Amino acid sequence: MTDLEKHVNQPGRAKLVKKVREKINELGITYIYYQFISVTGRVVGKGIPADHWERTAEKGFQLVYGATANLFLDRHNNYIGYGPEAMELVGIPDPETFVQLPWDKRVGRVFVTCFRNREERKNPGGHLTSDCRGNLRIFMNEFKKKHGLELRVGTEPEMMWLTKNPDGTPTGQGFSKPFCYHIDQFESLRPVFMKVIEYAKAMGLDMIQGDHEDAPGQLELNWTFDNVLRNADRLSTYRQICAQVAREHNLIACFMTKPFMGVSASGCHTNMSLWKGGKVSVNKLGNKKLPGVEEVFSYVSGGTNTFMPDTKDMQLPGKIGLQSIAGIMKHLPALTAIGSSTVNSYRRLWDQGFWAPVYADWGYQNRTCGLRVSAPGRFEYRSVDSMHNPYLLGAALLKACDEGISKKMKPAKPESRNIYEAQKAGKDVKKLPLSLGEALDRLAEDEVIKSSMPDEMYKVFNWYKRDEWEKFLGATTQWDLDTYLDCLP
Repeated sequence: MTDLEKHVNQPGRAKLVKKVREKINELGITYIYYQFISVTGRVVGKGIPADHWERTAEKGFQLVYGATANLFLDRHNNYIGYGPEAMELVGIPDPETFVQLPWDKRVGRVFVTCFRNREERKNPGGHLTSDCRGNLRIFMNEFKKKHGLELRVGTEPEMMWLTKNPDGTPTGQGFSKPFCYHIDQFESLRPVFMKVIEYAKAMGLDMIQGDHEDAPGQLELNWTFDNVLRNADRLSTYRQICAQVAREHNLIACFMTKPFMGVSASGCHTNMSLWKGGKVSVNKLGNKKLPGVEEVFSYVSGGTNTFMPDTKDMQLPGKIGLQSIAGIMKHLPALTAIGSSTVNSYRRLWDQGFWAPVYADWGYQNRTCGLRVSAPGRFEYRSVDSMHNPYLLGAALLKACDEGISKKMKPAKPESRNIYEAQKAGKDVKKLPLSLGEALDRLAEDEVIKSSMPDEMYKVFNWYKRDEWEKFLGATTQWDLDTYLDCLP
């Protein structure tokens, strides 16, 4: 059987397909978005009437391979990744992700896994390696089989709510003032974030807290952590929700890392831990009928957290945690290309003094390091911003942890000092890459992190991001004009 046939015929899937039909009928859904994730984290796919659910669940739909690269042209006017002569992928829906859109209850949404075309001469029906979501599922399952461990992740997605002109362009202003944790500024955005929370809860996000951050219009809303794949799905869903709420309130939901200089950028700190065991429970939303299949509203909890301290020193993770830290520390330069994946990401690292993680070091509750133990039992990878693709990052973190555990690696001693003071005292600390081009060079040299982007995935990512960097280098900006226009005679 091909990978596609195995996926369609996996145990329990037929029952899930029937459950989706029951939900379609129960909720009155007439249309479904079938979506996957491109190399940049963009949500792409097709819409199909709900009448065709069973056929689409079995046969899937076709879409050009280049959709995995947003169907964008490079600076030489070539389609990135795949040309017009390429075959079409087959998208097979994953019924466990089916949920109703709360802003138009006639419409449902389901994630898909992408496969090579059935008629390909080479590996027909094989996993499409440029499907970042499909790759993450494979690596997550492989990691669990090898180590008996599950990576659980919780993200802190900062973003900004910007005002716009009548023509839809940004005014250059955030909706609120840049006062961190001020309830008054949080309150000014209450109609926005309450609608986000309402939609998020209806789409399976168990929202737990939020606050106003220290940039204009900057909010952070958090949900309960879960396994790395479901958390990535929820971050993608959250971004879609914010875009919809922005349309309803005539605002811009800005996930750009650094739209303003002189104030904090939008990070997306990624808290992680490795667990053995646990159980899955469903958030029933009180007595209300669930607007989707139970799996969307399920969270894994409990079990044994292997990052918990196993000595009297409560600031040091357990053995597996230390090995994982060592693996990630070794690969921080290459990981930066994935966690800070745009030209604009590095404005965050250059505008120092605003909590930006510039240095390749680690410590307990030390925010001047790229990696910090944020609490007993978890650590926070800080060099991640709001533009990153969580599926690519999750796969890369699994590969880094796998090497650390497999080779029983040990990290250097944790740094408790302010890293800038430690440098003054003579400590030699390496900086993370400070441009997208440099980060891509470090990724190209790192075979372990590159293995998280198998075959065509790395080709597409590197092509897309190299082109982005080269377009930037070849562009005349406002800075050029301000600096050089009147410099002579």
